[in-house]
Amino acid sequence: MITRDVRQAIARAVAAAGFGCADPGLRPAGGPGRYASSVAFGLGERPREIAGRLAAELAREPWIAAAEAAGPGYLTVAVTWQTLTALPGRIAEAGPACATSDALRGMTLQAPPAVDLFAVATWEEAWRALAAELTARLASAAGATVALPRHPERTVPAPQARLSAPGGEARARSDEEGAKPPAKGRRPATEVAAAVAYAGLDEVRFSLARSVPGHPVRIEEAKIARHVLENPAYAVRYAHARAASGVRWAAALGAEAGPPRPPADPGELALLDALSWLPERVAVAARRGRPDEFARYLEELASATIATLSSTSYPGSARAPGTDRLALARAARAGLAAGLGLLGVDAPDRM
Repeated sequence: MITRDVRQAIARAVAAAGFGCADPGLRPAGGPGRYASSVAFGLGERPREIAGRLAAELAREPWIAAAEAAGPGYLTVAVTWQTLTALPGRIAEAGPACATSDALRGMTLQAPPAVDLFAVATWEEAWRALAAELTARLASAAGATVALPRHPERTVPAPQARLSAPGGEARARSDEEGAKPPAKGRRPATEVAAAVAYAGLDEVRFSLARSVPGHPVRIEEAKIARHVLENPAYAVRYAHARAASGVRWAAALGAEAGPPRPPADPGELALLDALSWLPERVAVAARRGRPDEFARYLEELASATIATLSSTSYPGSARAPGTDRLALARAARAGLAAGLGLLGVDAPDRM
């Protein structure tokens, strides 16, 4: 959510300096709570001078610790420790909205019908249809206007509503579309349908979502069905379940999240940093038409979640169940659920 705040602050600074609208072009800047922007390069012939003017405007924001021009014209922004410390609580409170922004406001696109993976003939067809669907879903979350498909019966509701669907996002969608596994003993008609029947709809959707354009689509049903962390389709959903178990463990012991405090270790900082990029990664993937980039970002977020919440100082660990790190477990659960929901994949609390 911090990247959303930085984006909006840069937009205000650009307007205050008398320039027109420009994308901030955010990127990491050497550590948690530090962000770089290439916005000045699109605003004039002297980008470093422009970056300095924008930095002066940004320095007025109370939640920004430092803003300055760097290199040939980059704008760097560092938020205060208080801002970084407050992030877990903000994400947990926002829920699915933690992934949203207005980054693509003004963009309009047509939403395709939701893909029925039991009906498509080939992996390439499945990938193309799902990529179009997910691009529209991500764009909507990033503030674009997405026109509904022509067939209302196959309309995909907003992600926030879908996350509360009984049985989970992907399962509810499958039920609505009438997608049913073949009768027992019968081989599905297509390779895609066979993989869904064998590995599961969520596993196939995530594996297709992360497939890179321009490369052959190869989905091996035996691999994506494995419950190992080397399988991304499992690891991201497991990370959500791990965060949920930490929250559950703490609740069972009557533990409460402690007051916000500065991040204490590298793992915690890495997780906070990954969470701070959530809305920006949604917007960039939608703008580029690359849902695979967002799926791979979720893999990074999952890796940071598992590593951090598996340490002995976090809820659900053997030595310190229900500690004051509960807020970070809640934030990881909310962020991963929001991301998986945008991909139309179930976020289980137990695995």
